Amino acid sequence: MNQQQWIESYSRQVTRRWFFKQCGVGLGAIALGELLTAEQSKAAVAPANPLAPRPPHFRATAKRVIHLFMAGAPSQLDLFDYKPKLAELAGKPLPPSVIGGQRYAFIRPDAAVLGPQFKFARHGQCGAELSEVLPHLAKIVDDVCFVKSVHTDQFNHAPGQIFFNTGFQQPGRPSMGSWVTYGLGAETQDLPAFVVMSTGAGISGGVANWSSGFLPTVYAGVRFRNQGDAILDVSSPDGIDPSIQRDTFGLLGRMNRRRLDVVGDPEIATRMSQYEMAFRLQTSAPELMDLKSESKATLEMYGCDPAKPSFARACLLARRMVERGVRFVNIYHEGWDAHSDVVGNHKAHCRETDQASAALVKDLKQRGLLDDTLVIWGGEFGRTPMVENNPVLNRKLGRDHHPTAFTVWMAGGGVKPGLTYGATDELGFHVAENPVHVYDLQATILHLLGFDHERLTYRYQGRDFRLTDVHGKLVTPLIA
Repeated sequence: MNQQQWIESYSRQVTRRWFFKQCGVGLGAIALGELLTAEQSKAAVAPANPLAPRPPHFRATAKRVIHLFMAGAPSQLDLFDYKPKLAELAGKPLPPSVIGGQRYAFIRPDAAVLGPQFKFARHGQCGAELSEVLPHLAKIVDDVCFVKSVHTDQFNHAPGQIFFNTGFQQPGRPSMGSWVTYGLGAETQDLPAFVVMSTGAGISGGVANWSSGFLPTVYAGVRFRNQGDAILDVSSPDGIDPSIQRDTFGLLGRMNRRRLDVVGDPEIATRMSQYEMAFRLQTSAPELMDLKSESKATLEMYGCDPAKPSFARACLLARRMVERGVRFVNIYHEGWDAHSDVVGNHKAHCRETDQASAALVKDLKQRGLLDDTLVIWGGEFGRTPMVENNPVLNRKLGRDHHPTAFTVWMAGGGVKPGLTYGATDELGFHVAENPVHVYDLQATILHLLGFDHERLTYRYQGRDFRLTDVHGKLVTPLIA
């Protein structure tokens, strides 16, 4: 071997990690130095326990969140936002001045108006106006805050869902549940801090909706299944008894701890935490999913058959989760994308969701949990006042995507009950009063949990990121 070959061979063996270790400066020390920078040190996570409970910036009114996400985007005009003018103009085109330059994927700008498809009535002491297909929600309107002036930047399902959940339209950013668990840690060691369930058929935004993005993966949502084991492979394989499993996890823990001390990689801490969680879940998950302890009255209130997967079962499980210390629960109910037959679509989905959504609020309230549990209900955007009739696609009497104005409701957790906030114009096309951008809604949710949305940050690729990016303002009238 000549000198040049020897140099090339040696250089392949000398990694940067080896070099720093010889200098007495391990990568763990470098990582620690980064964590100790002024702002990052305030939010630094101890590698040994990344889910340790942490205080928020100020006193919170909400300790936990249940987010009922209606994927596909319900029609606010047929559920929450009654417009007599639409009934008057039904079958006629909207004035061009209303539409402006806005374009739609499946309908022409001169498409005819589609009037409200259901009867509306006022309910409760607050007088909230609701569609006839929401009879159960009508009974609890005095506990609910309706925001009728929400708007978003996104008009397709996947970007819209990801944007609502992460503050960015493309995959790669941390979800709201991840930010919350990063900021607050966990209240329980026996269940994941952030749980995701879904009912219906497919979520356009997919895993990106509950991803931890660039945060350590310990903060990602854990998907619970509707049938069989709640979490895939949570049961031990045949032939593995508890003593063997305990010894195996112990060995893995010692090996991972040794490696963590060398390189300081937070993903190793995640791996250690998840092994320990998996072991505990073998006991806690079956107990959580077993609804035999629930009374007949409770099951009937939710409309839940314990043996069948459903939105009602997911809502009841969500209540059981927050009772046991789960910090953030996402339930995705898909299928609201009514490009055709908005009447049939919304009747079906309201039958599946209305009773259980209202029951969840009532159940939390009677158990003393509603005051510090925030419940959120809504989709990624709204639907158009114009009709979608497309013979080529076999569509009729539907509504297209509409990001300009839609409705979200919230209950508990410090929001003002019995309030209807914001308004749209007489055609339900534009926000006319008190606009609330998705970023504003995110900022307000974080505030209820005790966070200044501008201070809950994570340094990544040289800058501080946050859920609301560089936007968002607190909507103080929503706060009790």
